[in-house]
Amino acid sequence: MLTLGKELTVEQRLSKAVVDIMAKEKYVALAGILMIGDRLVKDDVPTACTNGRDEMYGREFVDGLNDPELRYLVLHENYHKLYKHLVTWFHLWLEDPDLANKSADYVINIKISDDNRDGFAVAPKLALLDERFRGMDTAQVFNILKKEKKGGGGKCPPPNGGGPQGLDDHDWKGAKEFTDDEKRELDRDVDEAIRQGALIAGKLGTGTDREFQELLKPQVDWHEVMREFITATCAGNDFSTYRRPNRRFIEIFTRDGIFMPSGISESVEGVVVGGDMSGSIGQREQSVIITEAKACFDTVKPDWVRMLYWGTEVVGDEKYTQDQLDDFAKTTKPRGGGGTDVECIPPYLTEKNIQPQATIIITDGDLYGGWGNWNCPVLWVVIDNEDAKPDVGTVIHVSSSEL
Repeated sequence: MLTLGKELTVEQRLSKAVVDIMAKEKYVALAGILMIGDRLVKDDVPTACTNGRDEMYGREFVDGLNDPELRYLVLHENYHKLYKHLVTWFHLWLEDPDLANKSADYVINIKISDDNRDGFAVAPKLALLDERFRGMDTAQVFNILKKEKKGGGGKCPPPNGGGPQGLDDHDWKGAKEFTDDEKRELDRDVDEAIRQGALIAGKLGTGTDREFQELLKPQVDWHEVMREFITATCAGNDFSTYRRPNRRFIEIFTRDGIFMPSGISESVEGVVVGGDMSGSIGQREQSVIITEAKACFDTVKPDWVRMLYWGTEVVGDEKYTQDQLDDFAKTTKPRGGGGTDVECIPPYLTEKNIQPQATIIITDGDLYGGWGNWNCPVLWVVIDNEDAKPDVGTVIHVSSSEL
């Protein structure tokens, strides 16, 4: 491949592409992301790949690209890093690796193509582009592709056997295998690069600062937080351990400032799940979170679960024993509607003598009154309402697009 009249190696061409990108004013803010991790050329990589920190490029694939296409490929890998795709959407990969890869690529490629109408970066033939996904995030694209895949036909590219397969691969397993220290360091490095990028973009007036500021908002994998909450709060007491608990739940394991041992057993007593049945909570949101709660129950194996549906009062109370939980997601029947008054649940628990080790409340957070007085740890799963700030328990803010 000849560039500027001189034959360059693949490694040199890759370095030149990075320098070209950093020299472009519209990508100056991306410089910090480009400097994170290692950038390697490998003979055994079919196209390109990232684990969210390091980038790997296939020698033969890169050698077949011209300079604008190579710049596009480098931008593509670094946008995966910028958006923390391999952390944020790991649960989608667990569900369907092929669709998770394609969904993330569709979102990235629309942006790169929009930003490069001047020809500085040009999409290689393998790049997945589809205008119908404009304005969507990865989860929204994933849900559309999943529906099309289940229904057969449609516009969904067929998995591993025909049709476009995408510009790169994604090393989800490699990202998961990072040590806790490596994950924290990577998270800090990306956030710092985004902050610096926002400052630079703001000074240059490129408009990129708004996008970077949006990325600084905390992105929490609510699936993982829910699992950690249930595991931490619902550990049984057959024996004790002084193993360090997750820092997000440290208050559960301390008393009067003294670090207390946490209990461990293979089963726990009981868990309550309270589903908000006000008009703004749809069936899809309920069913997805119920399925996720079911996965948590599989982990901690509660002796019983009470599924409560509520509005201004508790209108549904379903009882499940451990041997009935396999059919939990299929048999539960959401009911109710109307207002949103979560303060009705604690008195109901007292009246019915229900004593759970933990309660999970699923709600839009638009309450009539307060958050209630609870005698057990409470996890709030608040949908599409970041302004809702419970004064008790632990809260996860979830976008409906992530469900």
